[in-house]
Amino acid sequence: MNKAPILVIGATGYVGGRLVPRLVEAGYRVRAMARCMAKIRSRPWGEDPGVEPVQADVMDPDALRQTVSGCRAIYYLVHFSTGSESERAEKAARNLIEAASFHGVDRVICLEWLGVEPPDLKILRSGPVPATVLRAPMILGSGCASFEILRYLVDRLPVMIAPGWLNTACQPIAIRNVLHYLTACLEIKQTAGQTFDIGGPEVLSYLDLMKLYAEEAGLVRRLTISVPIQSAPLNAWWISLITPVPAAAAWDLTEAWRRPMVAEDDRIRTLIPQKLLGCRETIHLALERVQEELVETRWSDAGAVALPEWSLSGDVHYAGGAVVQCCYKVRMRATREEIWEPIARIGGIKGWYFGNFLWKLRGFLDRLVGGVGLDRGRRHPSELFVGDALDFWRVVEVDPPGRLVLVAEMKLPGEALMEFRILDLGDGTCELQQRSRFLPRGLAGLLYWYSMYPFHQLIFGNMLKNIAGAMNHPITWGPEPFTPDPQESELMPPNAMDEKVSEMDNPKERTQTP
Repeated sequence: MNKAPILVIGATGYVGGRLVPRLVEAGYRVRAMARCMAKIRSRPWGEDPGVEPVQADVMDPDALRQTVSGCRAIYYLVHFSTGSESERAEKAARNLIEAASFHGVDRVICLEWLGVEPPDLKILRSGPVPATVLRAPMILGSGCASFEILRYLVDRLPVMIAPGWLNTACQPIAIRNVLHYLTACLEIKQTAGQTFDIGGPEVLSYLDLMKLYAEEAGLVRRLTISVPIQSAPLNAWWISLITPVPAAAAWDLTEAWRRPMVAEDDRIRTLIPQKLLGCRETIHLALERVQEELVETRWSDAGAVALPEWSLSGDVHYAGGAVVQCCYKVRMRATREEIWEPIARIGGIKGWYFGNFLWKLRGFLDRLVGGVGLDRGRRHPSELFVGDALDFWRVVEVDPPGRLVLVAEMKLPGEALMEFRILDLGDGTCELQQRSRFLPRGLAGLLYWYSMYPFHQLIFGNMLKNIAGAMNHPITWGPEPFTPDPQESELMPPNAMDEKVSEMDNPKERTQTP
């Protein structure tokens, strides 16, 4: 086997995060590329000796060319929203083809939706590097956006107003079958430069799929009322209101599902034979994973991890205003590790230790205005990675047993961070600090903050009190509000430590992408 590395672009996304460990298990060296080094290294496979983590962006041609150097094949698993991001998609595809041809890469392998022709696909196909394109219909698997839409619609709606596209024919495929096709086509020369339709063993409608889900989930038969609703914005808003999938992603999915998604070219079944899982078996396996909270990757994993610039410096006036904050702390007789355990379990099914109704109400209001809401939950009950979605927050820093930093992704007239710090006081006690910081945008931001401030005071102090109670450790002081020392070190960006180490090792290469 050729030992040149295989580059996976989009290594921390839903498909990429599952493909990397399977390639390593198959004996390949993998160069895992994402926009955030901390996000890669926080994955279970991030420190595997067979994985070379690389920080780069497909929109940066110089960094991409450096990343592609030495690779024999590239998995391109980057998805751009249709319409508004078509120009970015085309530019990214050109950057990839230019870098791949410059370094003599054998081939590019990409995964696209069946029945949809994104603007970058033509560029990839017409380039000098052979492109293997796998076109998939609806993908079923725990944590997949399409499965989450199916799950939440059926779970929450015993009576459903069904738009016309739910009667469209589809041929769903299990994520494990998709991963097998992606992995196996590396060594099948006949797949180079070819486009294949990949689908499961059954063709059925989305309504049929919902009936299967209800049976596997042990739900009573759902009543559907068909109406000729074809409005993409209305469909997207409806889905975003009922499910955790935001309107932008729902728009892309429903636009694809309005067309029949049936594999017409099944040549790949002969080239890469495997057992194709039926829809019932796939749904059963996915539900088991969800119920056991053992979801490997989720649709919400994708995307950059970004800290607001104002959080990295004590001088925030350039950002448009002063940061307001609400901070509480409590001291208790416990170790940092003991306190970290309930912090690591916060959110999701566990909730927020106080005022869960208020948290749910805030999430519902966020959904009404097109936000992500509270339904995303969390990937794992006690495990947190950089980049994980956590209800309507995202993890931007996790350093057990001392620090957890979350950035808000709900609709806000400003930018918000919430941080937990655990300090060892050296006398058998530790201090748990909760810090909420907000940079308001104009008058609306200020009105929002001060209208919510009484609720923050109610929630955060009691939250710390209940966290201590969950551990059955005595509180020695607090909870009390406090004002952080302005001289304290501010947050570091997710890649700052990586860059600092790189500069120490290579002082002459400080401007290069690691």
